[in-house]
Amino acid sequence: MAVSDTQMIDAWKQVLTLSKLQAGDIVTLLTSDGTHPQTLRTALVALGQLGARANRLELPPVNGEKSLSRDPLAYLGTTPLSGNRAAIAALKESDLVLDLMTLLFSPEQLDILKSGTRILLAVEPPEILARLVPTEADRARVNRAAARLERAREMHVTSAAGTDLRCPLGDYPVIQEYGFVDQPGRWDHWPSGFVVTWANEGQANGTVVLDRGDILLPQKCYVQAPVRLTVREGYVTAIEGGLDADLLRDYMDAFDDPESYALSHVGWGLQKRARWSTLALYDREATIGMDARAFEGNFLWSTGPNNEAGGDRTAACHIDIPMRGCTVRLDGETLVRDGRVLEQEPDA
Repeated sequence: MAVSDTQMIDAWKQVLTLSKLQAGDIVTLLTSDGTHPQTLRTALVALGQLGARANRLELPPVNGEKSLSRDPLAYLGTTPLSGNRAAIAALKESDLVLDLMTLLFSPEQLDILKSGTRILLAVEPPEILARLVPTEADRARVNRAAARLERAREMHVTSAAGTDLRCPLGDYPVIQEYGFVDQPGRWDHWPSGFVVTWANEGQANGTVVLDRGDILLPQKCYVQAPVRLTVREGYVTAIEGGLDADLLRDYMDAFDDPESYALSHVGWGLQKRARWSTLALYDREATIGMDARAFEGNFLWSTGPNNEAGGDRTAACHIDIPMRGCTVRLDGETLVRDGRVLEQEPDA
């Protein structure tokens, strides 16, 4: 069911207030052909009601001839900002950028953030945005999980299906996504609700077994039969199974880049209002699958780039894989047991 403009304006005002928007702030809305018109028009109304000065920067799509999908995360690399000095300068001069087109993993985005500009990505359909409006409680929960992850030196992930993966940690920062941007130079994604980090380069080893119902993104499909992935020294070295394995292998091979098989971020979902089942209810082109990435208790891991965390790998192929029923341990302490988050006590 669709949401009204009134509901979306209220949702925007809550997110913008959490993002510490002040009257007089300069906000640039970054848009493209795929920007949802209701998301855009309600953002403009909300910004006006909060006293912000709004600008719209429309940029053409790129990489359509290279990507195997219309999903904006199906091909990473050059963006409409690549080499576009005027656009980059305008975004750096903004207090806040509302990314309604997707700049994820681009060097230009990282450069803009260094200037102190805050960037909030919002590209899901309005009804998903309205259902998953972030809260201060979301931030507090993600903060607690991130604090524990920052102290960890090893993540050990197991499952009844046969997953047994060990990831030494400490070389890369922890990324928190809770849905709003309340600090200078912060990037976040509305909706979200998870923590991730990256394994030390070349040190992750083990086996990941995707079971029935685990999710592949940007394929936006549920795995129908087990897929066994072997991880050696930080790379997926084998993908075994039936049709699901064949499809995954063919997709990754299409990029003709060995870095496509590198282990990227690892973490877990914390958003109680996100649902594993939601992906089955949407047309594939209508969503990028944030419910899947954020639902509480998933083990969320990926392949491809690490430049978001300060590394130098910029692989165009990036696959997010949310899994159910996994146990996640940090230095022997269980944080997620069989897909259920064990609550961490707030700091005294």
